[in-house]
Amino acid sequence: MKKFILLFSFIFAVSLAGQTKVGSTASPFLNIGIGPRASAMGGAFVATANDISALYWNPAGASRLESNEAMFTHLSWFADINYNWAGSMLKIGDMGVVGFSVGYLNYGDLEVTTMTEPDGTGEFFTPHDMFFSLTYAYNLTDRFSIGANFKYINQKIWNSTANGFAVDLGVLFLSDIYGLRIGAAITNFGTDMQLDGKDLFVQYDINSQIYGNNDQILAKLNTDSYPIPLTFKVGVAMDVVDIENHKVTLAVDAYHPNDNSESLNLGIEYSVFDVISLRGGYKSLYLDNSEEGLTFGVGLKYDITPTLGLVFDYAYQDFGILDYTQQFAFGIKF
Repeated sequence: MKKFILLFSFIFAVSLAGQTKVGSTASPFLNIGIGPRASAMGGAFVATANDISALYWNPAGASRLESNEAMFTHLSWFADINYNWAGSMLKIGDMGVVGFSVGYLNYGDLEVTTMTEPDGTGEFFTPHDMFFSLTYAYNLTDRFSIGANFKYINQKIWNSTANGFAVDLGVLFLSDIYGLRIGAAITNFGTDMQLDGKDLFVQYDINSQIYGNNDQILAKLNTDSYPIPLTFKVGVAMDVVDIENHKVTLAVDAYHPNDNSESLNLGIEYSVFDVISLRGGYKSLYLDNSEEGLTFGVGLKYDITPTLGLVFDYAYQDFGILDYTQQFAFGIKF
């Protein structure tokens, strides 16, 4: 356990040393929060992480789930952009938990335009961002868990693509003090991404001052590479009320990204009979010029049998002048 904590601290130190300017990373879609439950709690979920969305927030939390789960999430983003996420996890006995998830951000159909046809050629293309992730989580002790995601990332616009690989590392500690939980995660620790493809080929005149030379030399534009949005986050959560049929959970997460300033996320969840849950939160507190803010949502659980249940969650997030976003999820426990 000590060796793992030292490794975790080392990677965090590296992340601090590699800070870049605000808004200068590739694949920012990786920072879009997954799961209406966590999103409704303002994204303060690193220390809670006790449902399948732990695959995104803190992979260590997946080892604490009591059953196998699967979930599909749809997020309505701005400008008719849609983000879909699906994940599943399977317990493998004393060996821990394995999981798989995929995210797909669709920007919609865009019309091709050129210098000679600025109003459009009649041809359309669909840019997108996506990732695939494999997860493994394990309980080192009855109170301390570790987990990791191994991700492949892809971005595509017209005929150009960028690919990358990343790792998420998470830890979770459960104390015996009123249900206090402490979690930490480093997400998107990986390679830089660089666009490449046939769209980058151009015809170029090496020396326009020379008459009669070949002014259509085939050349290729050399694009810059950009890091992916590396983030260190640590959180605490506590069940301040945990009596029969009633539970109130408070959570606070601190974020340290490489493409923005530090901020706090706050969240609360009130669960009645473990069937209906009401949630609220505030996202990106202390972050200058942020349009994010209040969040709220609701969740429903229905147990068909003792080993089979259904889950529905909804979240609303205010985005100031950008209006709002909504997220829906349907899950199954088996």
